[in-house]
Amino acid sequence: MAGGINYSRIIQIVTLLVFALGCGARYTADWESLDARPLPQWFDDSKFGIFIHWGVFSVPGFGKFSEWFWYWWKGLQYQQEIEFMRKNYPPDFQYADFAQEFHAEFFDPNGWAEILEASGAKYVVFTSKHHDGFTNWPSPTSWNWNSVDVGPHRDLVGELAAAVRKKNLHFGLYHSMFEWFNPLYLADAASGFKNQDFVFGKALPELVQLVKNYKPDLIWSDGDWTAPDTYWNSTEFLAWLYNDSPVKDVVVTNDRWGKGCYCKHGGYYNCADRYSPTEVPTHKWEKCQTIDSLSWGYRRYMKATELLTLPNILKDMMYVVAFGGNYLLNIGPTSDGMIPPVFEERLRDIGSWLKINGEAVYGSKAWRNQTEPAVVPLYYTAKNNSVYAVIFGWPPNQRLQLSLPKTSKATNVTLLDYPNMPLTWKPVKGGGLVISMPPMAASAGNAWTLKLEGAA
Repeated sequence: MAGGINYSRIIQIVTLLVFALGCGARYTADWESLDARPLPQWFDDSKFGIFIHWGVFSVPGFGKFSEWFWYWWKGLQYQQEIEFMRKNYPPDFQYADFAQEFHAEFFDPNGWAEILEASGAKYVVFTSKHHDGFTNWPSPTSWNWNSVDVGPHRDLVGELAAAVRKKNLHFGLYHSMFEWFNPLYLADAASGFKNQDFVFGKALPELVQLVKNYKPDLIWSDGDWTAPDTYWNSTEFLAWLYNDSPVKDVVVTNDRWGKGCYCKHGGYYNCADRYSPTEVPTHKWEKCQTIDSLSWGYRRYMKATELLTLPNILKDMMYVVAFGGNYLLNIGPTSDGMIPPVFEERLRDIGSWLKINGEAVYGSKAWRNQTEPAVVPLYYTAKNNSVYAVIFGWPPNQRLQLSLPKTSKATNVTLLDYPNMPLTWKPVKGGGLVISMPPMAASAGNAWTLKLEGAA
């Protein structure tokens, strides 16, 4: 110390400041700090992703929400599942025996990636582990109950991650926190979740391994609702994920990190499955939807009438985008590794529509109004100095009146099918405009987009 100045202390402070500036913000293991982390921009810009539910449950492929087959059969003992097993399998057949039939012999990750890219999706969320505990990668804490030790004898997560990234798509992982019949989990539950043997012996080690080995851009957590986040040690994991993991700058997480967390804490909100708010939320959100309306996993006996049609999907997606959300559309591959042709057809048709209309989707924002009564249903989005009106159905008499956009003499209106053909329009007294529509462009999805440049 000289003249009352502690130089040693100054050096320590400067060193800490340099370290802090070089490393960025540090997040502490509490929700106030974690919830303040800015959401990486890529997620909001992407708008559309594909969800994939695939695993041992794809072998029986039976029942409503077939991915829950084991629990319906042995947990709740539903008569439908019991009868299915009695009629089709030996009396001593166990759920674990299905893993021997999970061959994935036709699984071509590059073929899947080509279909996913063709859909127009910008990110993919793949099931690493569902509630049955079977892992689609060689987890060291899931001995003989993973896709390398039994069944396909392949690292399904690793193979798909590599293929998806070659297409420049973001790769994310779904991960179930709990496992229905894991003895460690059941013992913890019996203790009132005072013990955490399952968390520290299974759940957390697997999450950390997934992050370190596969570097997902997104973690879609699930199976958390039976216990509080303090049992799952969620805040400690997320603090490590955001501060020190190999994906700390790009990773996005959802809101399922413990009982009472969803729609309250996390990177973005899923809330309930198929969440559809009626007002624009103040927090980024995502709706997960499934093409098979009765299941996330594959059902061998699904019917065409039970599947979402292309117009259904596009209207649902644009509702979500208009309200500021992302749309995560699910498919369930077969146990032999095929994306069913009807799902492939839907994905390719969505991609064809987005090639023309994606300008109203990717990177867009919720406009001041999401919809208005008109002669056809419609949703609004906005980007830069343009407003987009996505219409579902063609206006009768080739005329469409929009009451909400504010126009000027400089406003230019086009149909994205004919981007170089300005449309004739006239202002309406009291606000809005009437557009003279061009000849109807073909659209398998019965949906078209009007671009209003210079409108407000």
